[in-house]
Amino acid sequence: MERKVHIYADETLQRYVENAFSHDPSLHVYNDPSLTILPGFCDVHVHFREPGFSYKETIRTGSLAAAHGGYTAVCTMPNLNPVPDSLEHLQEEMKCIAKDAVIDVYPYGALTRGEKGEAMADLREMTPYVIAFSDDGHGVQSEEMMRSVMKKAASLHKIVAAHCEVNALLGGSCIHDGAYARAHGMKGISSASEYEEVRRNIRLAEETGCSLHICHVSTKESVQLVREAKRKGIDVTCETAPHYLIFTENDLQDEGRWKMNPPLRTEEDRKALIQGIQDGTIDCIATDHAPHSIEEKSRGLKGSAMGVAGLETAFPILYTYLVKKNIISLRRLMELMAYHPRSRFHIPMEGFAVFNLNETVQIHSEDFLSKGRATPFENMSVNGVCEAVYTKGKIVWQKKKY
Repeated sequence: MERKVHIYADETLQRYVENAFSHDPSLHVYNDPSLTILPGFCDVHVHFREPGFSYKETIRTGSLAAAHGGYTAVCTMPNLNPVPDSLEHLQEEMKCIAKDAVIDVYPYGALTRGEKGEAMADLREMTPYVIAFSDDGHGVQSEEMMRSVMKKAASLHKIVAAHCEVNALLGGSCIHDGAYARAHGMKGISSASEYEEVRRNIRLAEETGCSLHICHVSTKESVQLVREAKRKGIDVTCETAPHYLIFTENDLQDEGRWKMNPPLRTEEDRKALIQGIQDGTIDCIATDHAPHSIEEKSRGLKGSAMGVAGLETAFPILYTYLVKKNIISLRRLMELMAYHPRSRFHIPMEGFAVFNLNETVQIHSEDFLSKGRATPFENMSVNGVCEAVYTKGKIVWQKKKY
């Protein structure tokens, strides 16, 4: 059969797609010249909340939301109950993944017991089962503890994914310490609380030989520190998130959907992040998908929980506001969302997503498959509608039944 659908992929994925179409008749409906097949995206930073907080999200709802967004692999952070700081605790999450995940879900193990930064987690026994180690949600405050876990992770050939935050430098726990905070008489989170721990962790990575990945970079200083570290040959990579590339503190409204950690920064910071994704300093775009209940996000900036839902909006937002505006190419976006995350974390390429890149829709959180409804992108018009996602020999999500 003549192939009409456009396959935007490398040769390996091209063969994968051709083989899938030849063996699965249900895919033939997607042989449409208005459609484009993209590699399955990979998000190395999501929160699926199960076990412990399933009222916010579950493995089932989170992985369905990921598929809806074009993802075929995600890595789940360890701020759960129980925290996966031992093999026994990790098995609770692994059972949920085995039972309910519709795509590949790779768990993180915690760096420290209970993510408290005081005692090292059982890294060795978890190593065969986790994608990397992180205390995401908490910066490891003790330099000696961070040095110890980095040495251990290096000996186990595992990445440390670091949430970088110096508690003593935070200044507040709501929004960026900038113009909006001053105008509204609110405490702000300083940029230094991020970049000073980025600086320390890069130094420790060089000292210990640990492979370091910096989570959700949001400041211009962090970008420059990573850039300089790469020039020195230090094994460091980093990610940022879509909201930091699109918005700044100038866009803030007193609604919970604008509250996340790190917070939205300045226009100067946003421009530095854009330059970072253009020149290769920033390796991945991750969503930091962090769903909460509607009630937890309904208390304004001061009272709402930190975090927004991101899996179902990431590609259309980035395609519309970065690719279509010629800030980056579609190829570069695929590197940031599919190829580089998999390469860095040794995740095999699997599956593809079928998109209509020309269709325009409005983002409405009521359409999300995630339990999380808080998004700063609410009501924005975007291009790029996901029609179907195929992985492991089957369609795991499709826009409509045929």
